[in-house]
Amino acid sequence: MTKERIHQIIFEADTPKGKAFDIALLIAILLSVLVVMLESVQTIWNEYAILLFTLEWFFTILFTIEYFLRIYSIKKPFKYIFSTLGVVDLLAIIPTYLFFIPSLHSLTVLRSVRIIRIFRVFQLKRYIRGAYTMQIALRKSIPKIIVFLLSVLLLIVILGTIMYIFEGKLGNTPGFQDIPNSIYWSIVTLTTVGYGSVVPATVIGKIIASLIMLLGYGIIAVPTGIVTAGIIRTNKNASSHSCINCSKEGHDEDAKFCKYCGSKIND
Repeated sequence: MTKERIHQIIFEADTPKGKAFDIALLIAILLSVLVVMLESVQTIWNEYAILLFTLEWFFTILFTIEYFLRIYSIKKPFKYIFSTLGVVDLLAIIPTYLFFIPSLHSLTVLRSVRIIRIFRVFQLKRYIRGAYTMQIALRKSIPKIIVFLLSVLLLIVILGTIMYIFEGKLGNTPGFQDIPNSIYWSIVTLTTVGYGSVVPATVIGKIIASLIMLLGYGIIAVPTGIVTAGIIRTNKNASSHSCINCSKEGHDEDAKFCKYCGSKIND
């Protein structure tokens, strides 16, 4: 079987064989995650240890073969290896081979992350388009969000310092004994989390706290507006075709060439 054929079956969900492969893979992922969950139950492990251990190695070998087939079928394998799904696929099989480190074994539940492939399997194109639109919008919004977060960080430092002066230095209020603790209180209050473990006691402190609480509601809405504006500007139709050269997706439905590496996209 050629690399192109293997790539079409493993990476694409538009063909009957590709769809059957992805459905089988999803079932295997769900079963393997169930095995890991059952292994954590001591009573079940004590009674079915051999069976669970055998199943764990069966799924690990199965996913290992699948992982190397993905690498083999791509012209530039490092593009897949260092992609998000590639890293997750690798992390899903490594813990079993490191069985002599028990604390790492539970990391095999990372296999559940791979269930996101279900969007490709059942041809839920509107959700696929939505996912890629969100991804592109977030990528384009990163500079604005970074500037926003830096501004918020500066505001938090200023407010925390002011609270330290009035509550810590002048009021001797517990929890405001230094600037770092005051900044932490500012973060908790500004994000509207409000653990309630530290409460201002002075009049000025309560006024500042009230302003921070009201400001928190407005600040939470800003990133949402930035991303929403990015989504509106990036409202394009995306297909589920995967590039055989770099394994990237998110191309326009009528695209003939990959917009990331320029290779021809298989129809």
